[in-house]
Amino acid sequence: MLEDQSTEETLPARIPIFPLGGVLLLPNARLPLNIFEPRYLDMTRDAMAGDRVIGMVQPSSQSLSTERPAVYGIGGAGRITAFQETKDKRLEITLTGLSRFAIIEELSVTTRYRQVKADWDRYDADRWGEDETAGIDRNRLMTALKAYLELAEIPADWDSIVKAETGPLITSLAMICPFGPAEKQALLEAHDLFERSRIMTALVEMSLLHRASGGREDQDGDGHKIH
Repeated sequence: MLEDQSTEETLPARIPIFPLGGVLLLPNARLPLNIFEPRYLDMTRDAMAGDRVIGMVQPSSQSLSTERPAVYGIGGAGRITAFQETKDKRLEITLTGLSRFAIIEELSVTTRYRQVKADWDRYDADRWGEDETAGIDRNRLMTALKAYLELAEIPADWDSIVKAETGPLITSLAMICPFGPAEKQALLEAHDLFERSRIMTALVEMSLLHRASGGREDQDGDGHKIH
């Protein structure tokens, strides 16, 4: 098992991508992944032998049956900071978020997994900036979130949510709340924490109204508990 809290800042121009709908990786957040497909086992082992960086992207199409789905042009990259092989040859890893990136082009490669040329400059603030919480209406978000969690019957450690700092809380909510891929992408591409908080609040309030009127949200199927 690997545990590494390295804060190396050099990011590679070429990275492998892992298309996964409904999954975000934001800077400084942690994303556990269970790797079992042969091509992504290859990807993970190759990453471990190099800079340990993997880019998470979402398919931009509703059709997930294709082997090479079209993907959004913006993703989130992380470094493998925990690694463990199971008895049945799966890999359990944790990615720690480094920065968002823009896809310049997809590369022609011989590997079974996809690779892209990444532009990091657009998101320099992800690595060098600090989360600015000024102006964020935390009370409005918390009020809507509490009502939504109760109505949707989503298990949550409310005491921990209340105690959480605003920046990490918004990041966690963006990653684990069961919104659709387009909504998740909007959260990923938000210019800064303030904009992400406004999008998050709007999504929670719209979801609350939808559920209160008898609608149902699409769940991500992972049974996430919010904490």
